[in-house]
Amino acid sequence: MTDKIIIALDVMSGEQGPSACLDGANISLTRNNNLFFHLFGDQQIIENSLKPFPKLAANSEVHHTDFVVPMDMKPRQALRQGRKVSSMWQAINSVHEDVSGGAVSAGNTGALMAMATFCLRTLRRIDRTAIAAIWPTITGRTIVLDMGANLHVSSENLVDFGFMGAAMARVVFNIEKPRVGILNIGEEEIKGNEDLKAAAATLRDSDMPLEYIGFVEGDGISKGHADVVVTEGFAGNIALKTAEGTARQLATLLRDAFTSSWRAKLAYLLLAPALKTFRQKMDPNNSNGGVFLGLRGIVVKCHGSSDNLGFAHAIDLTAAMIKNNLVNEIRQDLDVFYKDEDTEATDISVQNTQNKDKA
Repeated sequence: MTDKIIIALDVMSGEQGPSACLDGANISLTRNNNLFFHLFGDQQIIENSLKPFPKLAANSEVHHTDFVVPMDMKPRQALRQGRKVSSMWQAINSVHEDVSGGAVSAGNTGALMAMATFCLRTLRRIDRTAIAAIWPTITGRTIVLDMGANLHVSSENLVDFGFMGAAMARVVFNIEKPRVGILNIGEEEIKGNEDLKAAAATLRDSDMPLEYIGFVEGDGISKGHADVVVTEGFAGNIALKTAEGTARQLATLLRDAFTSSWRAKLAYLLLAPALKTFRQKMDPNNSNGGVFLGLRGIVVKCHGSSDNLGFAHAIDLTAAMIKNNLVNEIRQDLDVFYKDEDTEATDISVQNTQNKDKA
């Protein structure tokens, strides 16, 4: 099984139950024949739900757990009650123990972040994890982070987010030198708070495998001005929810317009192929999966309402990051950037030791 990409699934998570998760895993398996799954949850329910998917059953191993983390449970409570016994914890722990290359869950976001951070720990030099989402744009796709893990962050955190997002873009988008921008209220360098300006200066002067393009306004995300857009979680989450709401509003307005008269219905029949393409591009399931960056393992969060296609996309994304060793890519970038800092710290330590010897 050494050539297999192994993924742990929190099968009991999500609003649509195990069937959506397993159907999504089956879809992903048809696209990627080298997948193998560790399935965590109620064994009897999972095995019954696997019956329509014989290929998936043959490429899976079921692990029984009795506890499912409720969607409204607070993170601390989830850690106390769900640690070691829940399907969510067991899926994450499978990554920690190197049994699986990554974990996917549609469960409680706060609980998932708390458990993932507690179990996997953050990478060296990273003190804030970030949730990265893939955002559909006019020109393609953009990675935006943070989407809500941290309400407020320092300039150093924003710089780390830039490096982690660029590494993810290289792995997922196969872009050698991703364009990185910082979300701001304007493109001018004089705008924004001091943390944004300091982060911009660091990214601009860094000799890293990325192209810093400057500040990006809110509409610049959807226009595809950058491959990676960095922001704090407060603004990032508002931007995401606004975009999702706008997409739903647009879909409703189009539906109402095309059902308003017989002429409109006729126009819909003529435009159906184009509208289908438009709907596919706007469908959030086709960009599903929030990646927890900064951990010593891969954890991906699905929307709670994810259907089978949403799970399939999240699993595809997880498989790509495992295959291309995203965590090691981030670790290497951090080692390169902080090398001078480590050398300086070592020199200070040596100097202090010498001073003590002289004394």
